Amino acid sequence: MTLNKPSMDFQSRLADVAKQMETVLSIHLPKPSGHQMTIMEAMRYAALGGGKRLRPFLMIETARMLGHENEGTYIAAAALECLHVYSLVHDDLPCMDDDDLRRGKPTVHKAYDEAMAVLAGDGLLTHAFEILAMDAVHKDANLRLALIAGLAKAGGVHGMIGGQVIDISVSETDRDEALIKQLQALKTGALIEYAVSAGATLAGATEDQHHSLEKYARDMGLAFQIKDDILDVEGDAQLVGKAVGKDENLGKATFVSILGLEAAREKAAQLGDRAKGHLEPFGKHAQTLCDTVDFVLHRSH
Repeated sequence: MTLNKPSMDFQSRLADVAKQMETVLSIHLPKPSGHQMTIMEAMRYAALGGGKRLRPFLMIETARMLGHENEGTYIAAAALECLHVYSLVHDDLPCMDDDDLRRGKPTVHKAYDEAMAVLAGDGLLTHAFEILAMDAVHKDANLRLALIAGLAKAGGVHGMIGGQVIDISVSETDRDEALIKQLQALKTGALIEYAVSAGATLAGATEDQHHSLEKYARDMGLAFQIKDDILDVEGDAQLVGKAVGKDENLGKATFVSILGLEAAREKAAQLGDRAKGHLEPFGKHAQTLCDTVDFVLHRSH
């Protein structure tokens, strides 16, 4: 298998889903009102007006591949995006990565202040679960409960937060490829895996289908992170939409610093091929998810 540049059809579909997600998020985020208006404005500032919406896209396209496409899937995807955006808002804080730019505009703590950024992140996190609990997501309350539990785990100490803790607490000298792989499987991969798994759950996937899709998401998520590390070395800040070169300046161990640029690029390509291989049981119906791998590895931001 080889990696190809994503087709125009794929790019059009990705843009269409992102546009629809903008509408869904705008509907389901709190509308600014009352004495707490500022926090609602900050939440909307963080969540609207930018981003590839890759995680919602993965959820929606996984469900669509399995024959399930309705408004509820988009609402569930909006919940996931709220949690993802909360993580970005908090990552950008001075006590974390201390970034001034996100998605091509000032970070929330720069546009507002640090306290409001903390609260905006908190607001997006809690609002994610409020959205996911809505009847409109799926008529089966037990299925919604499974989605809620899955998102809590993916975003918690055994997922994204756990990865962030490893990132800020483990000495750079103690980091090897195995630890970096574990860190990124939690910090970045957990939400990508959840996106695919939740799409499969919404569509009523079989156990075998879930298993294949989990392996796809795991390999694609790691390829995504390696590409991020590559972009931090050779990306353009204006295209990436955030500062680049930070990892090297901080002496941070990444896949690129451990493997070298070319070996990291080769590793990402191998993972991409393997991710596509996991989709073979779905045949031609998996074309969009295959194209997503190509998109991840050819992206410039």
